[in-house]
Amino acid sequence: MNNKTLKHAISDFLFSFIFIFVFSVFSNIQLLLAQSAINEDQIQDTQDDIKKIENKLNKVQSQIPTIQKNLEVIQNSINSTQQHISSTQYFINQTSETISRKTREIEELSRRMEFQKTLLAGLVQSFYYEKQSVFAQTIFFAGDEEGLFSNSDNMLSLEEKINTLVDEVKIANNLVSHEKENLETVKSEKENLLDMHYAQKQELIEDKGEVQNELSQKQATVAELQGKLSKLKGELSKLLGKSYDAKDIQDAASFAAKATGVRKDFLMGMLVVESDLGRYTGGCDYKQSRMSGYRLDIFKQIAKDLDYDYKKLKVSCPPKSYSGTGGAMGVAQFMPDTWVGYKSSIAGATGHNPPDPWNLTDGVTAMALKLGKVSGVKDHKKSGECNAAKLYLSGTTSSKYQWYCDRVLYWADNYEKKI
Repeated sequence: MNNKTLKHAISDFLFSFIFIFVFSVFSNIQLLLAQSAINEDQIQDTQDDIKKIENKLNKVQSQIPTIQKNLEVIQNSINSTQQHISSTQYFINQTSETISRKTREIEELSRRMEFQKTLLAGLVQSFYYEKQSVFAQTIFFAGDEEGLFSNSDNMLSLEEKINTLVDEVKIANNLVSHEKENLETVKSEKENLLDMHYAQKQELIEDKGEVQNELSQKQATVAELQGKLSKLKGELSKLLGKSYDAKDIQDAASFAAKATGVRKDFLMGMLVVESDLGRYTGGCDYKQSRMSGYRLDIFKQIAKDLDYDYKKLKVSCPPKSYSGTGGAMGVAQFMPDTWVGYKSSIAGATGHNPPDPWNLTDGVTAMALKLGKVSGVKDHKKSGECNAAKLYLSGTTSSKYQWYCDRVLYWADNYEKKI
């Protein structure tokens, strides 16, 4: 091959190489542009889906307080109806006892009447003999006026006794019989009223069942929508290639408040009381905390998922004022088993999957999610926030934890003093 032929070959090779390279770059650019367009479409679709589910979720959640109020009204009506039933039943029982007593009185009067009839018969007989005696004396002893008047007086006395006994028996019998009839009428009316109360109570119980079923369906819908929302937010985080990570406690509280609807100041008050605004989240390791059993197993799994050495992680120490174990994690002071129940919701809100109890954003968001489950908190009602604080501490709303509620709400208004 001569030099000219070699030059042509090299020239053709370079041209082909450049052509292929340019074509490849152009194709890759087109592919990247296409992928970018696809990603933009996916992001927009996902954001639209999130918006739709959020709207549905807000609508369903706004309906729940009304249903709960209806349930409370029905329960109050049931309680009131039961009180009417109890009082009416008591009245019927008392009336029945009185009727029984009146029946015994009537029976006693009947016996007295029988006795008096016997007595009356004797008096009538005596009266008859007295009359005969007077008649005889009038014929055979005419002129003896003193004896005649004496016999007449006896006759009048016997007649008065007869009339008095008859009147007494009639009056007593009529009176007791009338009282008994009145009591039986009242008792019958009360029994009808009792039947009406029982029917009313049964209707209320049926209404309560329907409302409870409606409430359960709404709560199930909320749980389902929250699950979908969490999943979509996780997908959006992947598409965007980023997640939210606050560097300051107030930023984290602001983010969590916006994500959950819980008042920022309330969150700050909780954070002051729980961990001194994140300055103290625990000074014990897992051994010193006395964690054991399933809770320790969960703690180890959380550390493993986050690629942490569980032996080096710090958690809360056992309480000094009462018997119990430590092990609460991070700024929100969640126990391991509690944290697991919120993992999906936290990941959906912050984009961290798996979420990290020792991460500021994840921890505050977890706290807000838990507090936001209590009625009234998302409406920013102090009563709801007070109950949420008590539940966060003890799992109850007992008045003996009012001191904790008061402390949290105080710092909600004064947390700037700690900053």
